[in-house]
Amino acid sequence: MKIYSVFDEEFKQYGRVINDDFTDILKELSTKECPNNVIYVPSDEKLEACKEFKTLKEDYYGNMPIQLGYCNGHNNKLNCLEYHLDSEINLSNEEFILLLGLRSQIKDGKFDTKLTKAFKVPAKVAVEVFATSLHYAPCALNNQGFKVLIVLPKGTNTQDIRSNKEPMLWATNKWLLAHEESSEAKDGAYIGLIGENITL
Repeated sequence: MKIYSVFDEEFKQYGRVINDDFTDILKELSTKECPNNVIYVPSDEKLEACKEFKTLKEDYYGNMPIQLGYCNGHNNKLNCLEYHLDSEINLSNEEFILLLGLRSQIKDGKFDTKLTKAFKVPAKVAVEVFATSLHYAPCALNNQGFKVLIVLPKGTNTQDIRSNKEPMLWATNKWLLAHEESSEAKDGAYIGLIGENITL
């Protein structure tokens, strides 16, 4: 699978690179654990105490209430794609890979995984993933771990929400499409990914 850079033209329909200084956040992020599986913490008090929290809230979320959390661990599979009704900002001390699609490519409730594109995010480079993009857990090459900052509006991903009317709705501000091979599908998530469960 071809891996693009977030600096390539192809990334512009999925997100944008943010040029700003997040030194304190990166320092705090480096202290977090990196397990063999994948963990997600929606909100972390120490990250939110960093001075750049104010910059993220005011300059990038228009003063909306936000949360700073992280997704850490080891992963090399697609498994699922999700979207929120807003952008998500990601950042790490190490390079990582984002597997992305577009909400507009969902047809009759299904997304064909062959439409997925992979983008390498360099170390210490922040990116905004647009609300129109499908994304999920980061990936790392060569079985390396990752520690990735996740910035979202406050409350996102914090409460389990299931809806018969909206089968993709999985949690607060989280619509999820799972691959049949994923653990999320086994937990009852909507199976919306068709094709190969992409592995890097």
